Amino acid sequence: MAEMKKIGVLTSGGDAPGMNAAIRSVVRSCIYFGVQPVVIHEGYKGLIENNLEEANARSVANIINQGGTFLKSARCAEFRTPEGRAKAFENAKAAGLDGLVVIGGDGSFTGAMLMEEEHGLPCVGVPGTIDNDIFGTDFTIGYDTALNTAVEAIDKIRDTATSHNRLFLIEVMGRDAGFIALNSGIAAGAEEILIPEEDHSVEKLMDCLENSSRAGKTSSIVVVSEGEKIGGVVELGRAVEESFPEYEVKVTVLGHIQRGGKPTCADRVLASRLGVAAVEKLIEGVSGVMVGIRDQTVVTTPLKEAISKHNAIDDVLLRVADIVTV
Repeated sequence: MAEMKKIGVLTSGGDAPGMNAAIRSVVRSCIYFGVQPVVIHEGYKGLIENNLEEANARSVANIINQGGTFLKSARCAEFRTPEGRAKAFENAKAAGLDGLVVIGGDGSFTGAMLMEEEHGLPCVGVPGTIDNDIFGTDFTIGYDTALNTAVEAIDKIRDTATSHNRLFLIEVMGRDAGFIALNSGIAAGAEEILIPEEDHSVEKLMDCLENSSRAGKTSSIVVVSEGEKIGGVVELGRAVEESFPEYEVKVTVLGHIQRGGKPTCADRVLASRLGVAAVEKLIEGVSGVMVGIRDQTVVTTPLKEAISKHNAIDDVLLRVADIVTV
């Protein structure tokens, strides 16, 4: 087992609230264990362009409460090539890196896995994405903040919906995962929740709205995941308006507002725990894994497994949603 004298950390993929807290945790964990932390700016692009610098405790002061990632993140087509990864490794080697912590999602973990497989650089992944779709952890960094942002926004939209006879179709983020839609929909009292994990049809939604109309509801909130297979939210709005002329249909896409903002307490604590765990695993000689949380306990999952599988939607929550949206 090689001694860890220098450990690098980068953020890659989409930004997520809590990434700064994770960077801070990695840097300060390194210092605690007598390892020199090295921060890498702009993800894998920064590794290829040799945009690295040694860090200290003060380098990450006053960032735990900030959204986004102060190291920045960038797409890098060059890193997707063997030549690009070889260049990145040469820079890592020249900087004396003995290990690398990668904070991001499945695409970021694919890069980490290839760096270790092709060049032997020990890597550990830390799940940072608002989508909560990474296998091997109950929660990803940024998910709780995004969820709370969505609920707050939906609550405000409901104030307008109930002031008029309006039906709001609200699209939330999540790529091909419905975690944000399902949980925010339940929390905000949505009349219907459309997620990609369930087969829905326009007819089923129309039946739901018909029942709501019969029950005397003068306004409705429908939460739609951006990956929902029912079709585009704008087209869906037109179809609903044709069937329910008594409603004034409004479409709201929450978009990237869900990625921003100060991270919640839950995300700050999760990021801090996983940052410490990532450094500890590298020091212990464990790599090629992602650190995550299962039942409040830190666990590791092989990167290959974390990439190839996805978290499943909780069937109990689906049942709850069906019951409370009656």
